[in-house]
Amino acid sequence: MTTPLDEILETTRRGLAPLRARARELAAAARAAPPPRSWLAAFTERDVAVVAEVKRRSPSAGVIAPHLDPARRAAAYVAGGARAVSVLTEPAFFDGSLADLRCVANVVNAPVLRKDFIVDPVQLYEARLAGASAVLLIVRALDPSQLVELAGEAASLGLGRLVEVHEAHELEWAMRVEPETVGVNSRDLRTLEVDVAGTREVLRLVPPGVVAVAESGLGGRRDVERVAAWGADAVLVGTALSRDGAPERAVRSLCGVPRRRRDAA
Repeated sequence: MTTPLDEILETTRRGLAPLRARARELAAAARAAPPPRSWLAAFTERDVAVVAEVKRRSPSAGVIAPHLDPARRAAAYVAGGARAVSVLTEPAFFDGSLADLRCVANVVNAPVLRKDFIVDPVQLYEARLAGASAVLLIVRALDPSQLVELAGEAASLGLGRLVEVHEAHELEWAMRVEPETVGVNSRDLRTLEVDVAGTREVLRLVPPGVVAVAESGLGGRRDVERVAAWGADAVLVGTALSRDGAPERAVRSLCGVPRRRRDAA
């Protein structure tokens, strides 16, 4: 049975042929580009960091913010206290683009995450050239050798890695690539169902030296407090912030929740 994740990955792979033909050119340009902002700098404070997302649409929520101005939205997020901005760049299912990422990176001083379905090194070169500080790597979307290759290439480009897991057994594979940050996604990308409570045990298993980011199903301060109690160092909030008419205030309402040590969570 074909899942939503299968469809997205197949569409992504089909669109990569023209880019692969330019891989050497893009790789050289990416390595010559100015260094990106530090991804880890977003997670140095004692409170839970908010990574606020620019998102127009998703397969689960449908149309969220079709007329969203990515630069203006990102600037409002950072003014409200967001430590980093996530930009969805997948075009077919999320109406995103690298142009969105580029304009956000040009406007804000915070690190910017390219959130997409990364399956080929050429997408890393694109991200680096567009101004990304980090990229999302989804364990469930990659076989072990692909994960190792992409994580290594991202590191060689100076990009932070947010390695995403959904279940505890995926965390073992994530930790093999020594990520700076691990995302624990409460959404099952095969069914699109959300189970925030199911992330509790996975969050608690993230080693203390790695930043744990809770993802999906989060909208208000109580949600942030809940995952913080389970050991989340940061939250990535997309749909709730992208559809909010007062983004600066919405982000501010999520900020200031104290972090807790995972061995005490």
